[in-house]
Amino acid sequence: MFEPMVSAPEISPTAAGAPPDSRWFVVDGKANVLLVDGEIPEGSSTPVEAQDSHLLGLDDGRPVWAILAAEDAKPPPGGQWLNLRRIYGTVPEADWALAGRASQIVSWDRDHKFCGRCGTETEHHDADRARECPSCGLLAYPRLTPAVIVLVEREDGRALLAWGRQFPGRFYSALAGFVEPGESLEECVVREVKEEVGIDISDLNYFGSQPWPFPHSVMIGFTATYASGELTPQESEIVEADWYHHEELPPAPRGGMSIAGWLIEDWVSRRRGELPS
Repeated sequence: MFEPMVSAPEISPTAAGAPPDSRWFVVDGKANVLLVDGEIPEGSSTPVEAQDSHLLGLDDGRPVWAILAAEDAKPPPGGQWLNLRRIYGTVPEADWALAGRASQIVSWDRDHKFCGRCGTETEHHDADRARECPSCGLLAYPRLTPAVIVLVEREDGRALLAWGRQFPGRFYSALAGFVEPGESLEECVVREVKEEVGIDISDLNYFGSQPWPFPHSVMIGFTATYASGELTPQESEIVEADWYHHEELPPAPRGGMSIAGWLIEDWVSRRRGELPS
């Protein structure tokens, strides 16, 4: 069982005497993750030279570290740098989630070396996972950006899927968007659907959530029912949107690593009678 830690580590992972079963989630400056012989490296010392280190927690008693590799660090024998998306399915899902956590922690720490209020160099907080300005006292915690995603279903069982302009090729998914300051999750879902395709929805229900380290989000999933309006895609955001039968899907995620795929797979399974409606 993984036990997360939020306090600053008391020892340096580069010091002699680190437990031999320590696990190293090493991230480079481009958010690539180091695998050695196809696995997350283990050992009593970092597999490459490190700029910064953060104790993430304990995995069945084994220390788990997030490491920012030194610039131009070369992988050890059998090692290679892989994009976080590419390692999905090649390592256990628990390791993929920890790699995502490591990537977010090291990028936050790297991006907050100086105070955003007065420009003073920041220091690690003694008790929390935060960087503190010694001059004005501003605390910078790891950044997390909430976003919602919703699968809207019509009374005839068809679901709304849209081809967003952020996808380089023809690829459809559920509607999603970032939560605005002062806005509830539910308000955000209603607003995003109205803005992006011009319809109103009802029967909003929570589906689930997922940490999404691209680069530092948490996705909160919902299902909803079409209420009224004609589909009018927002040209700046949506290439095309339409209602699809579960047996006649366009290119779209199914299951896999994203909550978008989970939402669509759940809908397909329900329409096929494999899950209760």
